[in-house]
Amino acid sequence: MKLLSVNVGKPRPNPWKGLGATGIDKRPVDGPVAVSAPGPKGTGAVGLAGDRVYDVKHHGGFDQAVYAYAREDLDGWQGELGRPLANGVFGENLTTLGLDVNGALIGERWRIGPQVVLEVSCARIPCATFQGWLERDGWIKRFTQAAVPGAYLRVIEPGDIRAGDPVEIVDRPGHEVTVALVFRALTLEPDLLPRLPAADALPLEVRELAHRRQR
Repeated sequence: MKLLSVNVGKPRPNPWKGLGATGIDKRPVDGPVAVSAPGPKGTGAVGLAGDRVYDVKHHGGFDQAVYAYAREDLDGWQGELGRPLANGVFGENLTTLGLDVNGALIGERWRIGPQVVLEVSCARIPCATFQGWLERDGWIKRFTQAAVPGAYLRVIEPGDIRAGDPVEIVDRPGHEVTVALVFRALTLEPDLLPRLPAADALPLEVRELAHRRQR
């Protein structure tokens, strides 16, 4: 298990969501990138130095500090979309190889390289910016049906990471709530919502949303 690339956003106009800019255009960078906890949502800060988000209501902050997506899943989408998909094109900060990102448990911790420890916090939910960026009508629906959303992570131990760093799972909680299960529960399979409270590491806003939807 390793990092294939570390990807940092290049600001570009966002005509798809009525915002001035978007940071979804992530590109692989050479050399080490500093990773640190960004603090609460609302400032645009994220975990990687040189990156940020512009939809500060829905993205960024402690629980969405870093976004990871598996190269294996990008390869699968390449076949369906009929075009090459470069590392970072889904807006992910980390493109991984050999790691079951969607099967990761909420609260699972990864050590990346010698310094950094990240904790799996929740699943990515697709938005209009993502669909517009890929220039694919119906993309939100198709991405949701596939249920391979990738994982948001918190920064537990800061430090530097770079392409080629090994990834090691150093802690796994005792429940069965995976990234994919959370995504399915919040989208097309609400019958799964009662299973989510077993994951104490879910962000508070996700737990509150799940509770409201069960009323």
